[in-house]
Amino acid sequence: MTRSDLVALLADRFGQLTQRDTEFAVKTILDAMSDALARGHRIEIRGFGSFQVNRRPPRTGRNPRSGAQVMIPEKLVPHFKPGKALREAVDAKAQAAD
Repeated sequence: MTRSDLVALLADRFGQLTQRDTEFAVKTILDAMSDALARGHRIEIRGFGSFQVNRRPPRTGRNPRSGAQVMIPEKLVPHFKPGKALREAVDAKAQAAD
């Protein structure tokens, strides 16, 4: 599902909202989540999951073309951990499809 798919689904489900209002709401929520993660905060949405920033320590890698060692700097990366309700819902759908 893409952002535009989500906007269309929400606009259809909530008829009182225009496509433009729905697009603004989705953009605002995603921007707020991005800003919170950029500041290092943790986001928890009950029943869905949590987002947090994980630190990847610096390490030594290899250039695949030359084989030379390259230092890869530390990175901060977003990480999503699904909640129990989401895991169970996905598992139930997968078992029903079998």
